[in-house]
Amino acid sequence: MEDDSMDINDGKDNTVFVGTKPFMNYVTSLVMQFTTKGADEVFLKARGKFISKAVDIAEVTTKRFLKGSVRVREIKTNSEDFKNKEGRDVRVSTIEIILEKVN
Repeated sequence: MEDDSMDINDGKDNTVFVGTKPFMNYVTSLVMQFTTKGADEVFLKARGKFISKAVDIAEVTTKRFLKGSVRVREIKTNSEDFKNKEGRDVRVSTIEIILEKVN
């Protein structure tokens, strides 16, 4: 179900997918999006057991590393249906946390 294909991003420069990499890699990625790439918003996405990690990453980014300059604009939850490795239909929860630069 969860794999490394969910890591860092999917080709969209302003999307970060949370997966198995170390916590600070994701925080650094978010900080870089806002500071060196000049993004006005970044989408932080996760599913399944990585949802709590994504919430922690968003909190550390907005409250410690980019305090006062980035905030959480919106949080979206959903679920996805797919077949697992054994061929069974499974449903997994997803989260999308939209962070935006404060003017």
